[in-house]
Amino acid sequence: MSNEVQDSDIWQHTLKSEIGCSGTGLHTGNTVSISLKPAPEDTGIVFRRTDAGNADIPAHVDNVVEATLCTTLGNADGVTVSTVEHLLAALAGCHVDNVIVEVDGPEMPIMDGSAAPFVFLIECAGLVAQSKPRRVIEVLKRVEVSEGGREASLSPGKGFSVGFEIDFETDAIGHQDKNVKLVNGTFKGEISRARTFGFAEEVDRLREMGLARGGSLENAVVVSGDEILNEEGLRYDDEFVRHKILDSVGDLYLAGAPISGHFQGYRSGHAMNHAIVRALFSDPTAWRYVEAEAEEPELLVANG
Repeated sequence: MSNEVQDSDIWQHTLKSEIGCSGTGLHTGNTVSISLKPAPEDTGIVFRRTDAGNADIPAHVDNVVEATLCTTLGNADGVTVSTVEHLLAALAGCHVDNVIVEVDGPEMPIMDGSAAPFVFLIECAGLVAQSKPRRVIEVLKRVEVSEGGREASLSPGKGFSVGFEIDFETDAIGHQDKNVKLVNGTFKGEISRARTFGFAEEVDRLREMGLARGGSLENAVVVSGDEILNEEGLRYDDEFVRHKILDSVGDLYLAGAPISGHFQGYRSGHAMNHAIVRALFSDPTAWRYVEAEAEEPELLVANG
């Protein structure tokens, strides 16, 4: 990494220009359009429901209202936006600190089930450095949460890294374990293309619950028994655990700033990811804010 890039990573970033796209909501099945707009320093990531009086919903763990199969955020007026984790992962992975995400419905488009289409949008819009330094959340001591055989932890560490372990009975997935240090483009290169996945036998039940109405082989890896139903197969042999890492990166960005430390998940889902961020914030001795420094680029999430 050149000194020029390191120096630019000290500063907050937003988009150079507005950019948008349309797609299908995974759970509603409705077509939805989004626009990513540049925002001033210290804005953070803010979702704006243009179909609900331009209601703003800041992307922060305090605003999580539901975690069933996706992350749903809401404001004090009851306006919500769901399935935000893939876009948040792309924004984290591309080093975007400040952006307004305008959306004309209650759910983000699922695109191809990964974060790659959002990374492409961000790269097309371009990034611009702003006048204030990035603020990073440094983990000072280990915190952990567990429930029902699921575990998540945050530990001190140089830079931001994610480890994840999953274990499914089906031979199509089985046991998968991966660790990734998110620096120098590893999010884009190793994680962003991993797609969400589901099980064919659960589709009818989910749709009765009003979920997965927009799900298809075009936007998810579908497992039936011990087989993958997608004709093209997997993008990676361990695509399932890579997608769990992707979800974790998005959920952890709800801390409101990049994290300097190591996240470890075992069979963790959205609710557990949110819980570990809350556990960190609940202990004032476990973390502190620091400003990003050019000589420590590892503090930063990869600039895709």
